[in-house]
Amino acid sequence: MEQERRTVPFECQRCWHVWQEDYVVQHTADRHGNDIEVWLRDGVRVPPPSAEATCVKCGSAKVTTFPDGYLTRHPEAAMPGEPSPLDDERLRSPVPRRMPWIT
Repeated sequence: MEQERRTVPFECQRCWHVWQEDYVVQHTADRHGNDIEVWLRDGVRVPPPSAEATCVKCGSAKVTTFPDGYLTRHPEAAMPGEPSPLDDERLRSPVPRRMPWIT
């Protein structure tokens, strides 16, 4: 029996949340000699990710998977990182602030 680790990226088609989950896939043969894959998540047997995936954010069943390694090649599709810091210079107005109590 062979085992391999797979990281499967998902995208919700309702809220557009992107995440990934880690699986262990066991390749074995059934009693008739047919090749089968057994998917495990945290040591528990689960259906293949494309069968019954639901969004971890909104619970929608409208979820799609990406090919293996997709998020590695397309990091822009992954969750955004920290926002860039604001540039204080762009926020300053060239017009001086008016003070209504001063005439």
